Amino acid sequence: MEELLNILTELHPDVDFETEDRLVDGKILDSFDIVTLVAEINDAYGVAIPAEELVPENFNSAEALYDLICRLEEE
Repeated sequence: MEELLNILTELHPDVDFETEDRLVDGKILDSFDIVTLVAEINDAYGVAIPAEELVPENFNSAEALYDLICRLEEE
């Protein structure tokens, strides 16, 4: 989770990613941020996020995103 928080903080240093739960719905993350995140997650965790998982629910919080990463690592 720490690695993910570092990635997110590099994108938006002014956001508290440990508590924010409306990253997409609150328009904190935009489509360019999502593309960057997908690439960074692939590099850091070795998981590819498939297109069907690119939904706001998976990107609205660091916790949801980390749950997605863990789920994909298990597959």
